[in-house]
Amino acid sequence: MAAVYDDYGPDRVGFFFGLTGPRLAALTLAVIPVFVAANQQRWALAAELAALAAVVTVLVVVPVRGRSATGWLLASLSFTAGKAFGWTQWRSKAATGKAEALENADLPGVMTGIEVHDGSPKGPAQTRYAIIQDHGLRTWAMTAAIRHPGVGMAEGDRRDQYGRGLTELLDVAARASLISDVVFLVRTVPDDGAERQQWIATHRRPDGPELARRMNDELATALTRAAVRTEAFVSFVVPETRIAKQAREFGGGLEGRTRVLYALADEIAAMLRGGMGMTDVTWLTSPQLALAVRTGFAPADRAGIIDALAAHQSDPSVCTEVPWAMAGPSGADTTMRHYSHDAWNSISSTIKLPDRGACLGALAPVLTPSEPGERRSYTVVFPILPFSRADRQTASGEWAADMGEGLRGRLQIRQRSRDRANVTRAHRLDAKLASGHALTRPYAVACVTVAKTMRVAEFGRRLDASIRRAGFAPLRLDLAQDAGFAAATLPLGLGLTRKADE
Repeated sequence: MAAVYDDYGPDRVGFFFGLTGPRLAALTLAVIPVFVAANQQRWALAAELAALAAVVTVLVVVPVRGRSATGWLLASLSFTAGKAFGWTQWRSKAATGKAEALENADLPGVMTGIEVHDGSPKGPAQTRYAIIQDHGLRTWAMTAAIRHPGVGMAEGDRRDQYGRGLTELLDVAARASLISDVVFLVRTVPDDGAERQQWIATHRRPDGPELARRMNDELATALTRAAVRTEAFVSFVVPETRIAKQAREFGGGLEGRTRVLYALADEIAAMLRGGMGMTDVTWLTSPQLALAVRTGFAPADRAGIIDALAAHQSDPSVCTEVPWAMAGPSGADTTMRHYSHDAWNSISSTIKLPDRGACLGALAPVLTPSEPGERRSYTVVFPILPFSRADRQTASGEWAADMGEGLRGRLQIRQRSRDRANVTRAHRLDAKLASGHALTRPYAVACVTVAKTMRVAEFGRRLDASIRRAGFAPLRLDLAQDAGFAAATLPLGLGLTRKADE
């Protein structure tokens, strides 16, 4: 039987009945005037202040779809201001005739600061792998296309082996003290039948039986509409503050950072092929990464690229690469409930971990399309905390759990099963950290993409239903759909929680 993973807890553990320090301070400041007025026997003023304190409590404490009312208010004001100033609409330089250098990436929203470099030649083929630099977050990343036999038909022991392999990968990444995030991204792309059409054009005989030809064409049409292709990528992210020192030892500049990233890529590839059972790990070059980004924005463009690759074999002058200036959409618009890019709409949702835990491979139903032409994708991000910071957070969480348990005992409040489970997890997490394991705060984002001729709201509801069917709880990324799409669909090492210089 496969293991159930449930050793996780809240990112921040409140030390006073689940309240964090800032929330407790806000409530204290709101309640103190009530007691002062009551002490002075000014009952009318005390009642008014009590009503005000109740409003503050609701705004600060009560969550509304994953955020407090204050958080929703600030996000709504920011989105309204952005829409008024035209910041939510984006047009590419190529679409407006202002593109200058085709090798410069032109991407919208949170991807504006992305720049892709060609790394140093490596290996017998002297391949230059893509180095992803994010100027906004000051990070460096590399992406690889991976192949895995899957866990759908794997036995429990094999799944446990893959789980231990993932743990070893994260532990190795933490010991390097350079990698801040490891990102796994999977996309199920509607099959366009491009390869089959090329095979038929090459191998079909003109004197073949008419009935067999017609049956083959009808069968291919039916199967192509229902078939999907799966693409999987892995990326690792290194902040500039961590790589700068080691890069100076290799000569500094882009060359020094490339050498450091290549060394990390070799370590990651070895761990992926080992315990995690990857059958193929291929680090992407800049043209390959541009193709992956372009098909992320426009899934239907892959058929034209496959045709160009076939035509290139007979005519070398045919261009098969997608320039970075055209890898993004020609236009993109962010709305409250979905993200619009070219002829496509996308909806993204985060995935909340269940209290009862989850098995390896539990997210598989999320990738199953509900109709032909629908593209599903999700990303799982593993942010790795440095050992010093992880030790402080673990100690703080353990202390907060013990203090909350002690306060409930003194006030003779009956301790619920959830509270006891949180205390047990806090102690178990500290024991694992003491044994040398890394501390990570994983999260997942799922996305569905359909053509604008289809109702995207209906497909967003189906995506949420698939997440619930997999045993998780969906949380729609309203007011942040562009960031959710970038994290869940594009293999650029993007996330939702990363900050500059982190």
